[in-house]
Amino acid sequence: MATAALGGTVLPAAAEPAGSAGTSDATDTARAGQPAGHGRPAPGRGPALVSRATLSADFLADGPPSGAAVTPANGRTGPFAGQVIPGFSGALDNGDGTFWGLPDNGFGAKGNSADFLLRMYLVTPDWASGQIEVGRHVSFRDPDGHVDFPLTRADRLLTGADFDVESVQRAKDGTLWVGEEFGPFLLHFDADGVLLSAPLPFPDGKSPANPYLAPGETPRVGSSRGFEALAISSDGRRLYPVVEGAFTDDPVQRRRYVYEVDTRTQQYTGRTWQYETDAAANVVGDAQWVGRDRLWLIERDDHDGAASVTKRVYEVDLSRTDRDGFVEKSLVLDALRIANPRGVGAGTGYGTGDPFALPVQSFETIVPLGKDRLLLANDNNYPGNAARVPGTPDATEMLVVDLRGARLAKPDDTLVVGHRGASGYRPEHTLAAYETAILQCADYIEPDLVSTKDGVLVARHENEIGGTTDVATKPEFADRRTTKTVDGTSITGWFTEDFTLAELRTLRAKERIPGTRPANTAFDGKYGVPTFDEVLDLARHSRTCAGEPVGVYPETKHPSYFDDLGLSLEEPLLATLAANGLDRRDAPVVIQSFETANLRELATRTRLPLAQLVNCTGSPWDLVEAGDPRTYADLVTRDGLRWVARYADGIGACKDVLIPRDGTGALQSPSPVIRDAHRAGLTVHGWTFRRENQFLPTQFRVGTDPNAPGDLTGEIRTFLRAGMDGFFTDNPDVGAAAVG
Repeated sequence: MATAALGGTVLPAAAEPAGSAGTSDATDTARAGQPAGHGRPAPGRGPALVSRATLSADFLADGPPSGAAVTPANGRTGPFAGQVIPGFSGALDNGDGTFWGLPDNGFGAKGNSADFLLRMYLVTPDWASGQIEVGRHVSFRDPDGHVDFPLTRADRLLTGADFDVESVQRAKDGTLWVGEEFGPFLLHFDADGVLLSAPLPFPDGKSPANPYLAPGETPRVGSSRGFEALAISSDGRRLYPVVEGAFTDDPVQRRRYVYEVDTRTQQYTGRTWQYETDAAANVVGDAQWVGRDRLWLIERDDHDGAASVTKRVYEVDLSRTDRDGFVEKSLVLDALRIANPRGVGAGTGYGTGDPFALPVQSFETIVPLGKDRLLLANDNNYPGNAARVPGTPDATEMLVVDLRGARLAKPDDTLVVGHRGASGYRPEHTLAAYETAILQCADYIEPDLVSTKDGVLVARHENEIGGTTDVATKPEFADRRTTKTVDGTSITGWFTEDFTLAELRTLRAKERIPGTRPANTAFDGKYGVPTFDEVLDLARHSRTCAGEPVGVYPETKHPSYFDDLGLSLEEPLLATLAANGLDRRDAPVVIQSFETANLRELATRTRLPLAQLVNCTGSPWDLVEAGDPRTYADLVTRDGLRWVARYADGIGACKDVLIPRDGTGALQSPSPVIRDAHRAGLTVHGWTFRRENQFLPTQFRVGTDPNAPGDLTGEIRTFLRAGMDGFFTDNPDVGAAAVG
């Protein structure tokens, strides 16, 4: 059976003063047009936080009051007695330790940002003190009348009601190219902020805020989904604006387009590339050119704080596409897991420990600094975001990350599988649960797979979804409630096979056992039902704590039942794995099932490892239907295990099969199953290890509260001493620590 390396604690790299950012290292490299970073960490190395500096969210620059129409939030109500700096949506490296920081249009919309002046600020991060010093500013303006629609101010200073500036690049001649979202337009300014030509319109659509939108014309670009990202080639001859969101009429809602503009002719060249986000709701937040045909892109979700799922930097190669025509991408940085062995910024809010995270809603700025260093910054959407400290507006942060600054833990042969993700901390079978499992050092993540009405595999523990989604609150689906017999059991509720994928997309996940895990209910309603393809994309674009590819351990649920409906699970399973390049023998994938017939069929159709699941009681349903009297207990006899070994590579066994409990619930001596399975050439993975007392053997319970955490580490180590090769756990952080 394929195994994956287990990551543990991150060891510190060689000591370096916390105030040393190394920003000047980038100057010659960047100006020579050479790659500013290698993109992928070296084996055994990972990202580490070098420096951090912040600017108070309440800092006010000089100028007229701003925010008169802002929506009050986090104890702040406008107008404010000066110009707010609501974070940075773009930045330029000056090569001398200073940067130009670009705020966006101020407060998010035309209607509330007319008193916000569009500027760039010269800022100096003082890495030693951890503070950002604000110097002079450049005001964007149109004194020569290049804009032919009415501006807010008679003096033609540009405001947040005129344009929503989001990204900036500096050309070889020192002029500035700015991407914005109301058009979306590209704006060309001189170094002093004077507009040099008319806004360059986007040829493939307008946003709802576009001043030229004709009556009745349907916007193709979503609101605030224009040019959040803009890169420039090292020779300055090409711009690469990226549409932040999907076109409103695009049937593929995970598709984003990269465009090319010739800076000499100031025209679009007609060349485009397709980029696929990990999830349909994700957006592209920034873009930087890092070498021949290579871009670094920010991909992020709209969540913040503990709800964050995607805050990532990917590298794409414009010269290479996959079988579906999307540019290939690889992970450069997961900003939710950055080693912080020196405790930079520790104790200043959520995500500031070790590892460090940047869990802000609008992670929108990256600047390559050379020598594998990268500057990160955020737009804080003042006063709305409070990712670090609830009720307190987020500061503007500037971070320096060394992509190879941390030494990773060595791989371990014991497999830690995030059971339905990290279902002890997030609602199960959501991308948030899977990402949390990855952050907590799981080697594999486990999606249970069921089918929609239109044959798409989605991740749910059962095909009945009344307990794991908000479907019961949807009046449009009230008539879908029904009673069905699944594997001999009568169940009433709502079933995935009665919904198309598009209909399932309208539902939100919720915690399955809220009485046991009340903390998880804080995430109810935030996440959708992911497809198997989305789970695979998350895994193959992620790395374990040891730097290995993240594995996937899919389970086909009720395969005989779905076969009877004409919705076979095996064909789409194999097709989706193949489409993601995960159908080779050495791919980090293990396919599991409680039934035997489908595994025996799969053994003739795939080279991937297979695992026979073994329940504590009962029989495989396919054997019941066939009149075969064998039970799960029969499968784990010596003869039964030898039979299983003909088609499977391992077993996934209920814990009590491996070490039974006595009448009081205490563990007894190990059964012979682990020994006999190993003799048959099978690996043994146990399930399910959960930290709450009610799931633990009595000798590992702590206190009398059934929902309180007990000694899960002690239980896991007992099973490992008995020879178990790996295990499924709702708490991957505890599992990884028990192994480490």
